[in-house]
Amino acid sequence: MYKDEMIQLHQFLVYVLKYLTDNDKTSYDCSEYISLNISPHHIHKTKAEHKHAIFILCKIISDVVVDKDSNSIPTNVCNSLAELVSRSEKVLKTA
Repeated sequence: MYKDEMIQLHQFLVYVLKYLTDNDKTSYDCSEYISLNISPHHIHKTKAEHKHAIFILCKIISDVVVDKDSNSIPTNVCNSLAELVSRSEKVLKTA
């Protein structure tokens, strides 16, 4: 995937998360994403940084969806996303 496509996906996931949190009465912990200090508008960030942000957003969104409907996403998918986040953190730290 090209960097500009990665940025578009990043932006889409931000919209999805915003939609899910706006239409739900509870708040979700987005501190991990916010602490990255990267948004889709930061085009100077590396492709790996955007990829890591995408993984974190996917993990948060899956947690939100699981909380709303426990039968919609299997727990092994959520666990796999959490593992992807930790692997991408390791890659960023070594780069």
